[in-house]
Amino acid sequence: MAVDIRPGAAVPAPAAAPDAGPRAALSRALAVPFALGLVAVLPGWVATQPGPGAHDEAFWLQLTVCVYAGARLTAMVLSARRRLVQGSFWLFVYIAMGIAPLAQTVLDRVPTPVVGPRSDTVLAVALVLVGVVAFDVGALLARHRPSVRRVVPRAAASVHRPRLYAFVVFSWAASALMVVRLGGLGVFFSSRQEISESVAGALGPAAGAAAVSQAGSAFLRGFGTVPALLALLLLTRWLVTSRTARRRPLVPLLWVVTLGVNAVVNNPISNPRYWFLTVLFALLFTAFPRSPVMYRSALALGAVVALVVFPFADRFRYAEDSGPARETESVLVPLTLKDYDQVGMIANTVSFADAGTGHTYGRQLSGTLLFFVPRSVWSGKPEDSGVRVGEWMGMNNTNLSSPLWAELWLDFGPFGMALGFVGVGYAASRADRRYVSQTLDDPRPGHVMAVVIPLVAGYGFILLRGPLLQASGRVAIAVLCLALVTTFRPDPRRMLR
Repeated sequence: MAVDIRPGAAVPAPAAAPDAGPRAALSRALAVPFALGLVAVLPGWVATQPGPGAHDEAFWLQLTVCVYAGARLTAMVLSARRRLVQGSFWLFVYIAMGIAPLAQTVLDRVPTPVVGPRSDTVLAVALVLVGVVAFDVGALLARHRPSVRRVVPRAAASVHRPRLYAFVVFSWAASALMVVRLGGLGVFFSSRQEISESVAGALGPAAGAAAVSQAGSAFLRGFGTVPALLALLLLTRWLVTSRTARRRPLVPLLWVVTLGVNAVVNNPISNPRYWFLTVLFALLFTAFPRSPVMYRSALALGAVVALVVFPFADRFRYAEDSGPARETESVLVPLTLKDYDQVGMIANTVSFADAGTGHTYGRQLSGTLLFFVPRSVWSGKPEDSGVRVGEWMGMNNTNLSSPLWAELWLDFGPFGMALGFVGVGYAASRADRRYVSQTLDDPRPGHVMAVVIPLVAGYGFILLRGPLLQASGRVAIAVLCLALVTTFRPDPRRMLR
């Protein structure tokens, strides 16, 4: 059947959407043990492990978060409708805000010291629970909005083919520049410690100050990694949706070269684990836009990566024999040594505010939104929230997480935090609905949102973990790159097809 995809032309809905029929539903033989495993077996097993931790209010609240997040993650996996952004949210909450901190509570061990009283930890876990419930409220409110129209808008954002070719070459050049500045290919397959030292050396002696070093590092690595990833996603979308593109030798060749570039600059050895998870999710969701099996597999794979692979990958953070000693007296110990300090940092943020700073009423958020303003112009520009709390704690390493819960609570208090998560849940639900309508009902290979939403779902792990100021640099670079390849005045001769 011919489909008219001219601007303004309606695109007929497929007779049977691949994710809307009974075949998309997971069989009961697999669904029941999967649900029981996430909701009951894994949290119960962690909670009953031997350890010196007290079974106090924080323990029971943490167990409640695990059960609630497990139930919601199960709903995301078992649903016939793919919910990319919501699925990544619940995966993060289940692992980083549920299972990992529950293990830390059982063992009475935390990755980052919690300096305040136990009551601050209790409040921190309660804030997590309030935030996830508010997220669900926002998602529920979004369901009452009218469905996304099955019409291609006249001003729909489309990828301009000549611009895409130029952007792919630009992404190669940006990645090559980073490789040269950091000392060659070998640095990217050694350790994160070595590549961090290479970044510091590439920035020169002027990078002595921590703030300058972080900004310069974010700029150098952002332009070396983000354009390459976006180029790969745009080419992947083009290839999987266009038979014409697959028949042109140039497009597969560009894809293969871009994949090789990403294997260097975006590999899991030299990059933070949450960034690699971003790359993995964005690529899988872009390469398999119609597959409910791949959607479920991605969420399940994400849980396995976070619980099993992340601990193993920690050896790549340090150079050989220079990392901290690894104790193995409990199978839960790896969950106390990795990037799972989120609940503890929320507690530290509560203690930091109670020590006299109080809430900032949007000041921290203004620093995030205006991150590009140099401190020489804005002398009172807010520092990274994680850095502020870390310095107050007296930490030597202030590169600490600042989860979205902590960011919103520090700025707006508990009610503002809850309202913020209502907005996040609402936006996530609307984005998921738009993704389904624009990947299933809109056949255009150059549909920008079909790439943006998988990227947002993947980058959500970093936005949720925080700090927002650190995460804003790559967001801005991605927006700039998308602006370079996007047009709102489609010319059929220059669009992807």
